[in-house]
Amino acid sequence: MAEPGGSRPVTVSDVQQLVKKKDEIEAQIKACYELLEGQKGVGMNEPLVDAEGFPRDDIDLYQVRSARHNIICLQNDHKALMKQVEEALHQLHAREKEKHAKDEAEALAEAMSQNQSLPQAFAKVNAVTPGSPASISGLQVDDEIVEFGSVNVNNFQNLQNIATVVQHSEGRPLSVTVIRSGKKVHVGLTPKRWAGKGLLGCNIIPLQR
Repeated sequence: MAEPGGSRPVTVSDVQQLVKKKDEIEAQIKACYELLEGQKGVGMNEPLVDAEGFPRDDIDLYQVRSARHNIICLQNDHKALMKQVEEALHQLHAREKEKHAKDEAEALAEAMSQNQSLPQAFAKVNAVTPGSPASISGLQVDDEIVEFGSVNVNNFQNLQNIATVVQHSEGRPLSVTVIRSGKKVHVGLTPKRWAGKGLLGCNIIPLQR
């Protein structure tokens, strides 16, 4: 496994290998404790001499000393390994967090790029009467108008500009471009007399920029 600061990033497989080693060490420690338990229940600290200071003859002193030594070494190995596991997990989490942040940043950049590539609207549809020429053309409430015939953001001054285009285009299709749900949509609108008021049957308001 790559050490922290190494050239190769830590993988899930590396962590699994470390955990496997940890399990193996824990099994060895358990076996050593069981060996001590089998020697009259001698633990890590019980004296290995009798009351008179002589080596105990009821236990295998070599096995006990060896088991105790192994337990101390294995516990040190276990502690070092646990630190490695912790560092490896930290690196994995940090990389996942970094990847998530990068994905979010890329999504945001893409959204901003799309917004920047959209033309600027100068007016907005805030009402459409059912059955009207505007409704039949597909114009919808909240559509933001980018082009209305010859009117666009560069020459739009007030709603009279749109009214003039509508009056001069009665009975003829007008090319209208709107932004709807973040996308550019083209609508063919033909101003004409209908059962309701005006030639469109929709209400348009200027956008405050």
